[in-house]
Amino acid sequence: MESILIKTAQLLLSLSILVVLHEAGHFMFARLFKTRVEKFYLFFNPWFSLFKIKKGETEYGIGWLPLGGYVKISGMIDESMDKEAMKLPPQPWEFRAKPAWQRLLIMVGGVLMNFIFAMVIYIGVLYVWGQQYLPTENVKYGIVVNETGEQIGFKTGDKILTVDNEYIEQFSKIVPTIVLDGAQTVQVEREGQKVDVEITGEDLALLLKSKGIWDERIPYDIQIGRLAKDLPAQQAGLQVGDVLGNVDGKSFEYYDQFTNYLESKKGEEIAIDITRDGQEMTKTLTINEDGKMGFNAALNNPDIFEFKTIKYGFLESIPAGINRGVQTTGNYLKQFKLFFKKETKAYESLGGFATIGNIFSSTWDWAHFWDMTAFISIILAIMNLLPIPALDGGHVMFLFGEMITGRKPGEKFLEYAQIAGMVLLLALVLYANANDIIKMINGTF
Repeated sequence: MESILIKTAQLLLSLSILVVLHEAGHFMFARLFKTRVEKFYLFFNPWFSLFKIKKGETEYGIGWLPLGGYVKISGMIDESMDKEAMKLPPQPWEFRAKPAWQRLLIMVGGVLMNFIFAMVIYIGVLYVWGQQYLPTENVKYGIVVNETGEQIGFKTGDKILTVDNEYIEQFSKIVPTIVLDGAQTVQVEREGQKVDVEITGEDLALLLKSKGIWDERIPYDIQIGRLAKDLPAQQAGLQVGDVLGNVDGKSFEYYDQFTNYLESKKGEEIAIDITRDGQEMTKTLTINEDGKMGFNAALNNPDIFEFKTIKYGFLESIPAGINRGVQTTGNYLKQFKLFFKKETKAYESLGGFATIGNIFSSTWDWAHFWDMTAFISIILAIMNLLPIPALDGGHVMFLFGEMITGRKPGEKFLEYAQIAGMVLLLALVLYANANDIIKMINGTF
């Protein structure tokens, strides 16, 4: 429950920052071109506001419905659907009275702000924390594969060599590379031999649905990191820091062999050897029906894997941060291709607020928080550029049409387009969040 609250708090803080900055982009360009902004709101405020104050000609406030935010610009058909004002003759301070190029800049101001902010965050993250990752070549014990990984063709103990015969430096980037670049093969070392694992369209569909297909394989050199309350390990008197040994007289080379053995002993009693403060002892306990003892494992030797850390000076962090932002944008754009491939069933992986919240850490980690905020900022920018009425991209589409043809769309047409866009967006939001609910029910979230 605590982890859910922490993730929710991070999601709300991240979205609040991004929404305010996005709307500030619209606001600044509107004021630059002397266009009146009637309202500037964080979150939506149907019927009532949590807070509001008027300064000059603009009302600033916080709504109660955390689904975004908005600026209400005079003389513009938007989600407020203020038809009465549109019946009056255009005024010099109104959006509709401004030249098309000024209206275009006002509309792209929010997206531009999101892109710039993402770059600034990446620069700051690299400057303050640097970049740490596990090189693929340092995953020296191979991988532990789950059921999905086995379906695709990987096996526990495989050592990943290359993807389409190209080496991927960061181990965590291997699966994203397979998905985003549509890899055909993955080369692995299996029992001393080089083997090609073929990746099909159906395999990509499995990858998109899964939370992961493998983890780094670790030796059976484990101690208890944390005990779950009222589960077998705690009830048997095991303590944090106990180093695990043989079970029922059996020794293990790798931790996954130990967990597989526990899985085979559901509901049965086992005898486990432990070392506590240099003293050896044996504890007996009954494995629960989930095949678990009830503890979080911690590496007895935390330096088993050699991570690589890159530190950046301030000037170095600027091009590196911009490059990271550009790469992240490119990778996200690649995902759109998957929605048009029938075999990947990418639409089934579309997620709502729970999916977004789940990308945050279950503990408050500022480096990870800002990294994810930059990623969401890029997502918001790209999504807002989609040519759907009610989104910035829809307004931009109509403005480009006007600039090319020299003819402004009729206000009735814009009203109907706005309504259609809002209905479509609502349907997408409902579909995405329904996917989250289905995943929770099925236990696949």
